[in-house]
Amino acid sequence: MHIMLTRPLDDTKELIQKFKSQGHNISHLPVIKISKLNVKDINFTNYSGIIFTSANAVKFLDTKQVDKSNYCFCVGSSTEKHALKRGFQNIYAADGNVQNLKEIILQNYDKKIGRLLYVSGEIISSNLQKQLTDEDYQVDRIVNYRVENIENFTNEFINELRDNMPDIIYVYSENSAKSLLNIIKKYELVDCWMNTNLMCIGEKTSSVLNEIKWKKIFLFNPGEEEFFLYKI
Repeated sequence: MHIMLTRPLDDTKELIQKFKSQGHNISHLPVIKISKLNVKDINFTNYSGIIFTSANAVKFLDTKQVDKSNYCFCVGSSTEKHALKRGFQNIYAADGNVQNLKEIILQNYDKKIGRLLYVSGEIISSNLQKQLTDEDYQVDRIVNYRVENIENFTNEFINELRDNMPDIIYVYSENSAKSLLNIIKKYELVDCWMNTNLMCIGEKTSSVLNEIKWKKIFLFNPGEEEFFLYKI
């Protein structure tokens, strides 16, 4: 099976290796690039809990001074995995949905315990800080990375893609979907996807690409990529 992955290479190396070991043909079309942003010194002792809404938020935060026994709230399993690698012990993870993450925080974190630190990228799909503040939580947000669209590819790459369209393409965020749509239109690939299954995280992501005619559209959570191969 021909599988196309759209995340930056650092985020998808393990999955590429896994799929290749199973005999699949893998193409890599990175539609975004991630850049670390410098943040001011943080006094982590001011916080009793920390919120991560992406794996990149964990990767780009210097956590040496963080009390790893504090509450740690993660948006999904991939983010949780990175938090575990950093030594966080008291982790609560949602299923990749920010609204579910909010409910997990409301259910498990008493606002009287203290302030929460919310770590994210520049672009957010849902204003979690405002939602929690409206519930009388004290939340400070820091932005530690930026997402930029990749717009240019070689003619050789585009021609090879036209000649060998994937059976499946995985898209991991609304921002990635917008970037992919721009690439499809720029390189006149709109009518090339009728035999490709689109795999998206969440309805917001898939809705961006609804104007393209796909074979089928599936919604998945990070970590379910391999499982969904058997649904095709």
